[in-house]
Amino acid sequence: MENAYNYLMNEVKIKYGDAIVVGVSGGPDSMALLHLLSRIKKSLDIQVICAHVHHNLRKESDDEKIFVERFCANHGIVFEWHKIEDYGDDNFHNEARSIRYNYFSKIVKKYNAKYLLTAHHGDDLIETILMRIVRGSTLRGYSGFSKVVKMDNYTIIRPLINVTKQEIYEYNKKNKINYVTDDSNVKDVYTRNRFRKYIVPEFKKEDEKVHEKFYKFSTTLLEYNNYIDKIVEEKLKKIYIQNIMNIEEFLKEEKVIQMKIIYYILEQIYQDDLMLITDQHVKLIHNLIHSKRANVKIHLPNNIKAIKSYDTFTLVLEETKNNEYEIELINYMNLPNGHNIEIIEETTSDSNFYCRLNSSEITLPLHVRTRQNGDKMYVKGMLGRKKINDIFIDEKVSIEERNSWPVVVDSAGVIVWLPGLKKSKFDKLKNEKYDIIIKYY
Repeated sequence: MENAYNYLMNEVKIKYGDAIVVGVSGGPDSMALLHLLSRIKKSLDIQVICAHVHHNLRKESDDEKIFVERFCANHGIVFEWHKIEDYGDDNFHNEARSIRYNYFSKIVKKYNAKYLLTAHHGDDLIETILMRIVRGSTLRGYSGFSKVVKMDNYTIIRPLINVTKQEIYEYNKKNKINYVTDDSNVKDVYTRNRFRKYIVPEFKKEDEKVHEKFYKFSTTLLEYNNYIDKIVEEKLKKIYIQNIMNIEEFLKEEKVIQMKIIYYILEQIYQDDLMLITDQHVKLIHNLIHSKRANVKIHLPNNIKAIKSYDTFTLVLEETKNNEYEIELINYMNLPNGHNIEIIEETTSDSNFYCRLNSSEITLPLHVRTRQNGDKMYVKGMLGRKKINDIFIDEKVSIEERNSWPVVVDSAGVIVWLPGLKKSKFDKLKNEKYDIIIKYY
């Protein structure tokens, strides 16, 4: 932690009168960082602004807001907070993150701050890199996150990136810093928690300073990525103009450049949300661009639609009505209708609340969406296709329920399951070959 203190004082060179915004949840990491800034404030008389986001999901959130506010009052720190009143239908973690950073940006602007500090630490970096390696990502995505990010009018700094979680706990104990805990941070249903609890500790058994190796790996990838980006930027001047790709020019390039161009475009669209993008998405886009079909489209996370139209390719934000959604199925999701869908390891049930699929017969990744006009599916045991609307009528599903009922489709738009109601011809029996099991509950 003293290295983080010295970094801010000697390398960032925080000086008298600087305004600094710091994102604080009340957890051990952000409280350690807030305490660190309170020490700097005593010696330099800087203005520290604590920005707290009340996620409005847990009963403890009210107490956490009060806890952080009291700390700020006792240390002469400005306290700002924002309560999230409502969430959309997108991935919760992604949406919450987007809301947080948009709010932080507003606070930075309000106080004309030079820096925004967040408490991401060395263990966070390890987890992020490993998760992206497993999922597949871009070269920049594999690097995790940067220590310093230059924004238009301020700089994001993550001064704890070289500090381990254990060092943070020791700092808090030594300085008698209280903090709050979030029980959801230990639930195995979340991918990051599984990496945190079971995988990262094994790396630390091999080398207790493994976080330093991951940091070096991250910075090396970023250096190479930045160099390649300069080459790609020159290529893009005639290949990707005003967010439209000239496919004829694109196809003249070597595959390695083609793939980097696709990655580059996705990075511009998704920026820090690259965790949503996998190798499978890039492969789908590459195949779409090379398709012999004149007009074709695929759906990507965050309601982004990839469209090929004759000799052009573009990514557009798909407009949806308030009750519509389309979400990529990764491991687990809470649906707008109050139910859940989860990919599980095994089951003996053959009910309509479970679905077994063979990935070789469908186009991954899977998506969960609301019904669309003209939706039809190949119902298991029936010849031909049946309208989804007719199935709703047969099953006596109310109009209100139909509007939010989940429909599971593959990336080619083929309906593979109507959860809780009907299985498709793609569903497998227990004695057949399958490698995906989905549960609806």
